[in-house]
Amino acid sequence: MSPDCLTLVGELREGTAPVTPVIVALDAGTSSAKALVCEASTGSVLARASVPVALDVRGPGEVEQDAEEILQALLSAAHHALSGLRDCVVQAVALTNQRESVVAWQRSTGEPIGPMLSWQDSRTSEAVASWDGSSRAQVKALTGLTLDAMYSAPKMRWLLDHAGRDDVMVGTLESWIIARLTGEAVAEAGNASRTMLLSLQTGDWDDGLLDAFGVSRDVLPQVRHSNADFGRIRAEGQSLAGVPIVAVLADSHASLFAHHAGAVGVAKATLGTGTSVMAALAELGTPCEGVDTTLAWWLDQPTYALEGNILATGQAIDWVAGLLEPASTRPGGVVVAEAAASVDGSHGVTLVPAFTGLGAPHWDRGAVALLSGMTAATSTGHVARAALESVAHQVADVVESMVAVGAIDLHEFRVDGGGSSSDLLLQSQADLLGVPVVRVREPELSAVGVARLASIRLGHDPGSIDGDTSVAPGWPADRRERERNAWKREVDRARMRIEER
Repeated sequence: MSPDCLTLVGELREGTAPVTPVIVALDAGTSSAKALVCEASTGSVLARASVPVALDVRGPGEVEQDAEEILQALLSAAHHALSGLRDCVVQAVALTNQRESVVAWQRSTGEPIGPMLSWQDSRTSEAVASWDGSSRAQVKALTGLTLDAMYSAPKMRWLLDHAGRDDVMVGTLESWIIARLTGEAVAEAGNASRTMLLSLQTGDWDDGLLDAFGVSRDVLPQVRHSNADFGRIRAEGQSLAGVPIVAVLADSHASLFAHHAGAVGVAKATLGTGTSVMAALAELGTPCEGVDTTLAWWLDQPTYALEGNILATGQAIDWVAGLLEPASTRPGGVVVAEAAASVDGSHGVTLVPAFTGLGAPHWDRGAVALLSGMTAATSTGHVARAALESVAHQVADVVESMVAVGAIDLHEFRVDGGGSSSDLLLQSQADLLGVPVVRVREPELSAVGVARLASIRLGHDPGSIDGDTSVAPGWPADRRERERNAWKREVDRARMRIEER
């Protein structure tokens, strides 16, 4: 790192050269750890770096990661992002992270105990399936969430059962990162709301839910607001030592914050390995089936959002890319986009990527992956186009559920994340929704969003990010209805519930 890139906090010494106050935003993602250096007053990105992290798929439903690898990748990314800058002072760190993933660690040292269970891990599905209807309804009423193995509480219980020691804490990924960097065991409210242990009304752990899942309060971090003081980074934070963490948001929540600061009525999808479809709510209402209610962030007051979580979108693209080019080192999205552009449609080929079942709005872990509609004339391009369409159809499933319960009045739809770089996918999404789709091209919008929250915390007004592309729908209503009905028939087949439509 350049010696001119200061990492001191406080008043600058008189007589020194002018410096630019910056925020370092850390993003602990599923496939990579990223760091953005943003100007503190405007949120503008000055530098960025990314370090890949491994995902260990050990078997059906068993998906793990190494928490220590993620932390070291974050620190490495921060070092590389800062190394190209001169004359800057790091005023604060902001943190965003993959949600629902769970770490157990030794209370006295902060060292992880065993693997981190990924949000994709569904090894607890059988235990979750044993809950009766009234218990499921109670969980939904208190937490806003559909009882499912994706959420953190069952993973926490599994890790505690396998920890093999008493000196243990357990929490979502951001709480462990904060504990390791600052020594304070604290969780951010929005991340905590994804555990099925937090009451949406109180913003704190609920004793009844703790008892139901068998997780003791004393093994959990304390819940804090999204713009709270999360402590200062200790010496092991390398180039960030001494800097305070002033803002924390879960990744999908952070991207929503960047979209006009989560204005009510703005619906967005963050297209990643899985996809989060979110819309901010004017007030906390009655939980509805199919889509969940979550705490987006808690500043002076809580802001809630309606959300549908799709389990496999980018994962479906990568899976098809592996079929098309098994030995390729190119990104899966590039492989699929090129193949899909060679044809004018999927020609009846449908992919339902229920690799670990289906998430919102179906929440059916018993669904199976399905690739159908192929003929002797089917080409790799048709399969690639079906993969892109599977993403757009799954998003449309969630959006239609939100519209049906009156949660959103859809005039446009906003997208971000890696998958949004595909023009074909955007056009397919607009065609299936029947409204314009606006893309925010910033590839690290979650990191930008949490950096903007940190900027506000420091007393600035960074504004929001506008879309750079708007794609209008091209299909008439009757074709949109035919395509949607054909998709729903294949989803029924994947769920083994075939019926006439």
